[in-house]
Amino acid sequence: MLLIVHGGAGGRRPDKEVLKKLSGSLLSGYKILSNGGTALDAIVESITLLEDSGIFNAGSGGNLQLDGVRRLDASLMEGRYLKAGSVIGLEGIRNPIKVARFVMDLPHVMLTNTGAKRIADTMKFDPLAEPDKKSFENLKKAMKREEALTEIYKQYFSTVGAVALDIHGDIAAGASTGGIPAMLPGRVGDTPVIGSGIYAENSLGAVSCTGAGEYIIRLSLAKEICMNLKTMPPHKASALSLKRLSKIGGEAGIISINNKGQFTITHTTKYMASGYANKRGILIKEGFEKI
Repeated sequence: MLLIVHGGAGGRRPDKEVLKKLSGSLLSGYKILSNGGTALDAIVESITLLEDSGIFNAGSGGNLQLDGVRRLDASLMEGRYLKAGSVIGLEGIRNPIKVARFVMDLPHVMLTNTGAKRIADTMKFDPLAEPDKKSFENLKKAMKREEALTEIYKQYFSTVGAVALDIHGDIAAGASTGGIPAMLPGRVGDTPVIGSGIYAENSLGAVSCTGAGEYIIRLSLAKEICMNLKTMPPHKASALSLKRLSKIGGEAGIISINNKGQFTITHTTKYMASGYANKRGILIKEGFEKI
């Protein structure tokens, strides 16, 4: 059994509160695995806690878009039947990862806000609080200069994500985000795109990405890494694809696991707040293997 969680990658050093929240997320999610629960349930639990914390770019802490609205994306995929669920631009709901989980059991895979919000309201998922004064102040700072926005974008991709392997041998992946700072309404990054932000298949492995979404989409990064897991271990598969990403100008962090339980946490950025939990305990670090 194994659970890996990340809280984003970038050039800004994660503080102690970030690492503490990741540790709590791993503790709660791994408890589900230890009790015989599924990889999927462990991931939903772990990501929900990070969405609720308000300190990551997901859920309550998601970035505001240029019009001052918080629109959230999330996705999930399980490796046994290749079922997936994704929500895009969800407004007013605190835990988009829970809505993505609900979507998995529908005939559809991806839903935008129109359908996803109706489902969330019907199922009475927790509402998202209105943005506070600090959120709007941060938005104004980001909008002040194009150069400032670019710099903020480079500092920290605080999307959250997780991959897991359960006692049944099943693998899953998930991710949740508020997008990039002050982005145009309607912009979609890699997180809700199955095969780009996440991918899971029992015969191969599972991957969850964070970083410059436009570049990750162009390589279908998660699926590319998973396909290479067939012939190489996770650290080699991830490094190979991250080097390709760097060549086209992108930056990213990857958490990856194969069907043998081998795993890696690899990033092109200086830091990637992340960690893992297994039978030996929990390990959290500011960064792991830098490419």
